[in-house]
Amino acid sequence: MQTENTNTELVVIGGSAGSLQVILEMIKKLDEKLNFSIVLVLHRKAHSTNILQTLLQQFISTEVVEIDDKSEIEKNKIYIAPADYHLLFEDKKTMSLDSSEKMNYSRPSIDVTFKSAAEVFGKTLVGILLSGANADGVEGLAYIKKNKGKVWVQDPETAEVNYMPKQAVKEVKYDLLIKPNNLADFINQL
Repeated sequence: MQTENTNTELVVIGGSAGSLQVILEMIKKLDEKLNFSIVLVLHRKAHSTNILQTLLQQFISTEVVEIDDKSEIEKNKIYIAPADYHLLFEDKKTMSLDSSEKMNYSRPSIDVTFKSAAEVFGKTLVGILLSGANADGVEGLAYIKKNKGKVWVQDPETAEVNYMPKQAVKEVKYDLLIKPNNLADFINQL
């Protein structure tokens, strides 16, 4: 299958409760050489350690990096938004962190990152929303769509906590409904 979007520059994945298992499954099947970056925005406790980086790194040779303020974006890396900071894109090369108020009870907020990424990357962005217990990410997906990016949503039937993807399916015109076992395949085809 030839995908229409052959110039993907960024894949941003948002998730909350129940999304870690999907990400672990995806990481194990990702190609070792991707022509774009992947950014993970996951709801975590405010004082989480960076054990997530260590956990994911053991399943893939592609470098997994927890983002610092003013981190540079490099192709073929997987970035993780740190706990208790919103993640923003200054341009196609630089990410920044922000500690302003929580959105949807969350910091990092998936909506904040999705909207920022949509403004910078437009049609070269793929936004993916996974399992979760609140609607964070739904507005952001709509914004990605408005800016001509691709919108993928985890099939609510496959989500451990289906509220987040169910809201997205109801509210946003998505391009693809994904199942955890085929997420990596679709990403590898970009």
